[in-house]
Amino acid sequence: MKLVRFGDRGRERPGMIDDEGCLRDLSAVCDDIDAATLSPVGLARLRGLDPATLPLVEGGPRLGVPVAGIGKIVAVGLNYVDHAEEAGHPIPDEPVLFGIATTALNGANDPIVIPRGGDCVDWEAELAFVVGRTARYVAEADALGHVAGYCVFNDVSERAFQLRHGGQWIKGKSCDSFAPVGPWLVTADAVPDPQDLRLWLDVNGERMQDGTTAKMIFGIAELVSYISRFMTLEAGDLVTTGTPPGVGGARKPPRFLAPGDVVTLGIDGLGRQRQDVVAYPD
Repeated sequence: MKLVRFGDRGRERPGMIDDEGCLRDLSAVCDDIDAATLSPVGLARLRGLDPATLPLVEGGPRLGVPVAGIGKIVAVGLNYVDHAEEAGHPIPDEPVLFGIATTALNGANDPIVIPRGGDCVDWEAELAFVVGRTARYVAEADALGHVAGYCVFNDVSERAFQLRHGGQWIKGKSCDSFAPVGPWLVTADAVPDPQDLRLWLDVNGERMQDGTTAKMIFGIAELVSYISRFMTLEAGDLVTTGTPPGVGGARKPPRFLAPGDVVTLGIDGLGRQRQDVVAYPD
């Protein structure tokens, strides 16, 4: 299933993309795409529906963040060998974890806003997953059973904020609009192997990133198990799993985003995003 939230920001409604690619309204079935809907019981209820019986949504409404009420965003850094190398970091022995503020969440096609003082805004195409049930000290063999679904994530990063202001990554990752998610959440049963997905990113039509999740250092099951040792993962939490090589800050010379740029990215089977880059309003 492909689950979405559509409508104006703050007034999104739950929806589903049917097999023909049409948007169907789920408002009569569930209040939102939230923790209750993403639970095993909630997803089983949705799987029992015939999408053809749901109201068809006409036109092309805005698609918001596909999950409501995300409690926390846990991010994994340096999770591809070739990206760690291009960034000049050693290959990590354990997953590198950091947080992203939920106020950074953005729809898949909403603009990226350059923050005040930001002149090193970078891109990172990533696979993210959303937790479907509580994970605490989970064995790796059981870990994927805690994943509700997968989605595209752009881990937009202001490198100067990230690296030159005390070395705290959260400051470079949490500006408003810096966490585009979606366009939809693809439920885990529709993703046969999350370690066999191609992901890519273009800036102004030029290919910048082209990788595969097969090259992750730490796979999804290992990440669920590892993170659950240090914090409880709850239904609706989002974990984004690192980026392949090709970020702007590693280019010679570095290349960063500016107003007027257009970023497009996607993951096979999970959809694509498009973001116009704009200046912070005066």
